[in-house]
Amino acid sequence: MQSQKIKNLFLRQSYIDSWNDYKKCLENSNSTKWDYIILTASNEEQKNNYSYQIETRLKDGYLPKKTHYAVIPDKDGMRVGSGGATFNVMKYIKDISGNESFENKRILIIHSGGDSKRVPQYSACGKLFSPVPRILPDGRTSTIFDEFMIAMSGVASRIQSGVLVLSGDVLLLFNNLQIDFHNEDAVAISIKQTVDIGKNHGVFLADENNNVLKFLHKNSIESLKNEGAVNSQGNVNLDTGAVLLSCRLVDELYSLIDTDTKFNEFVNEKARISFYADFLYPLARLSTLSNYYNEIPEGDFTPELKACRDKLWQVLEKYNLKLISLSPAQFIHFGTTKELLNTVTTDITSFEFLDWSKQGLVNKDCTSNCAVVNSFIDKTVSVPPTSYIENSIINENTIIGENCIISNMILNGETVEDNTVLHGLKLNDGKYVVRKYSVDTNPKENDFWNTKIFTVADTLEKSLNEDGANKTSLCESFNNADTKFILNWNKELENKIRIHNFLLDIKNHLDFDDCRKNFSKNELTEDIIESLLKIAENESYDVRSRIYFFIAKLSELPSLESNKEDLEKACFDTIKQNVLNGVRNFGINYENLIIKKENVETTLPVRVNWGGGWSDTPPYCNENGGTVLNISIKLNGIEPILVTVRKLKELHIEFESQDVGAYGIINSTADIINCYNPYDRFALHKASLIAFGVIKENDNRDLKDILKCLGGGIYLSTQVMGIPKGSGLGTSSILSAACIKALSDFFEIQITDSEIINRVMYMEQLMSTGGGWQDQVGGLCKGLKLLTSEKGNQQNIAITRINLKENIKSELSERFALIYTGQRRLARNLLRDVIGKYIIGDKNTIDILEKIQRLAILMKFELEKGNIDNFASLLNEHWELSKSLDNGCTNTCIEQIFLSIEDLICGRFIAGAGGGGFLQVILKKGVTKKDLQKRLKAIFQDSGVDVWSTEFIF
Repeated sequence: MQSQKIKNLFLRQSYIDSWNDYKKCLENSNSTKWDYIILTASNEEQKNNYSYQIETRLKDGYLPKKTHYAVIPDKDGMRVGSGGATFNVMKYIKDISGNESFENKRILIIHSGGDSKRVPQYSACGKLFSPVPRILPDGRTSTIFDEFMIAMSGVASRIQSGVLVLSGDVLLLFNNLQIDFHNEDAVAISIKQTVDIGKNHGVFLADENNNVLKFLHKNSIESLKNEGAVNSQGNVNLDTGAVLLSCRLVDELYSLIDTDTKFNEFVNEKARISFYADFLYPLARLSTLSNYYNEIPEGDFTPELKACRDKLWQVLEKYNLKLISLSPAQFIHFGTTKELLNTVTTDITSFEFLDWSKQGLVNKDCTSNCAVVNSFIDKTVSVPPTSYIENSIINENTIIGENCIISNMILNGETVEDNTVLHGLKLNDGKYVVRKYSVDTNPKENDFWNTKIFTVADTLEKSLNEDGANKTSLCESFNNADTKFILNWNKELENKIRIHNFLLDIKNHLDFDDCRKNFSKNELTEDIIESLLKIAENESYDVRSRIYFFIAKLSELPSLESNKEDLEKACFDTIKQNVLNGVRNFGINYENLIIKKENVETTLPVRVNWGGGWSDTPPYCNENGGTVLNISIKLNGIEPILVTVRKLKELHIEFESQDVGAYGIINSTADIINCYNPYDRFALHKASLIAFGVIKENDNRDLKDILKCLGGGIYLSTQVMGIPKGSGLGTSSILSAACIKALSDFFEIQITDSEIINRVMYMEQLMSTGGGWQDQVGGLCKGLKLLTSEKGNQQNIAITRINLKENIKSELSERFALIYTGQRRLARNLLRDVIGKYIIGDKNTIDILEKIQRLAILMKFELEKGNIDNFASLLNEHWELSKSLDNGCTNTCIEQIFLSIEDLICGRFIAGAGGGGFLQVILKKGVTKKDLQKRLKAIFQDSGVDVWSTEFIF
């Protein structure tokens, strides 16, 4: 057990090393690579299929581009044997290289031209591209071909030149540092396996110098022991099908076919040369010509084969075959259907150390514990753990028995009996066939391969469930398969599953990194994006907004680059619309408004925020609720927010913003509705009239007609007295609240604070500023208070007023100071900076948003107890969290101000979102505001940095 654990650790690290070699080949143009990678194919259709899959990988950046790739089919549709296919490859390379020698070339040949009779579902697309139950580190589902490309990436650098030949249905797990090929004629790559495994495969018998003496193919255990092929640990040198040939040997082999006449003599169906029986046998030391004649061929014993063997013997018998025995190493043979089923269901645990998994790409809400690759299984369907599903859709009410294989199928409520294989194919004529047979069937026996027993029909469902007259065989359907359709179907299904899982992760509010794992680097194609955008149209606002934002963050497509801002805007427009829907009709239905007063003035204080800010901002508050602690304040002895509403005789609307010196007359309803530009000097004025119900959002009435019904024109003036722009004291939202409050007084409409709060949220969405609710509550509801809301589109704010003892009020007032930084806080898109990180599920952001709400509650506790120093410590903690949440909340100037007064203060914080405006500090006991002001004046002089006069409204 311990030795197996060590072996597994070695192979796992070797696996990782191979992946790193592979990545290096992709990313480093100077790394050593194969000059040629050549696949063999049985016919033109299989060639086109292989070529398509290679081209796709090249396009997506999954293969080194400097390597020459080719697929060489058997000549004219003839089955010419693996040796004939190898000659085909040699001729191809000679032709494209201008008849150069094979010297100084690194060539990888993968024999992959078989019919896959023993695993028929892989006949059409080739066993080489059949799935391997592993998700690659870059997110792709692996295939045997991908595993070859990864495992062999490091081998190229281990040889100066030569030809490496591999068998396309065998995976080798080894460390490429064990490969050493210099000045040898040929090398057979072997691994140590138990004699019990060796009896079913080929075994090498070698001498003490690792020269191959004999090939022992499927010998009994007794025979292997008698031959001396079994070592003291009961292991044999297993033939893996991997062989390295020197270029000089390959050059001499090519001399046998260097004219068309000689080529045709060796590459034909009658001779059907075998790479293993005909090329390798003469290289063994104890081989004889007479025994060579009796080696079992791929085809039949024919005079043509004997003539070829005579000439091959003359060339090859003088060369030597060395043995490299790799250990630790692993040999995985994808042989029969039954072996495949056992590998992916029962034996899969033996390969978990390689990150092989019983469940590959599948919808995440699948409840079945079956083996599965690239399939969608309805969550109501239970597939037994002994069965295997690949490239299929299993819909509800389907029943699948034990030990089944379902491949390339769509099942809609059918019952599949135990031990059944179902494999769906589309044929070139547009028809479909379901190849149904037993898991134990060996198509090589009883001519089952050629027996026409499968119904051809218009759909898979009809082929499965109806006994039609039009029949086909495994062989015929393989030859007539529409492989391009199959590959596209598999890719579309993969996209469907990835999209489904991506949406599940979004709905579960997983973070960006987790969600992006559903797509490898090149899989967010335009088709996937188009599908996601279409899905978004019918999803709830939270899913829809996240789809938009995630696509903008995920996609690296050049074609999407110009649309990223549009996608982010679509995200926040969706949030905006949700907030609007939540508050649009909150408590107001004024169909018959009449002006009741000639003139109204409303003043409100500003606020300073202490705990929980950001948690009141959509969509966070809508999805989680929020918690904020703040207090109302006067500045320089006054409530600095002033709104005036006056009745006019003229039937128009006059807007004035006195603090910026702006005045305008509005005569058009359309001009008021157009309030979406936050840089419009009267955007707030316009939004307040819409939010209150004076003008409807889509009002097409004439403005004079509206005002006539109201009883006159309207003058609406706003003023923020003595406070610079960008103060961080909530002036904009409080000004909005003052407008709604003033209008309610102007029309003598009873309106609750809760209605005003939601009207202001409505206004901010109309103006595209997208704020939360704490500012307007801070100014509207005077005093020190803890504000909380529960999740929901409509935010109902619970206000808990905090009544402090007089001595606590006095100490807090004396020790609190508000410092102006001398710089205006730059307007930044709050949603896209902080809330954007929440939308993509950033764990740090979510954690901070929770922590600052707890701090708000702790601050309330410490203030009620009169522990001002503890309250100051909590402010400091909040400040550090705020900086982590948004590093734009501070800057050099802010940090310098805090540093210059560090010995005078015990608590520090910002007003609002920070980045400028006002700072808040708690003075140490015994330090006065005059001390603070003197220090600031000495350092910053007339730069505007100063202590402002404040008064808490308790």
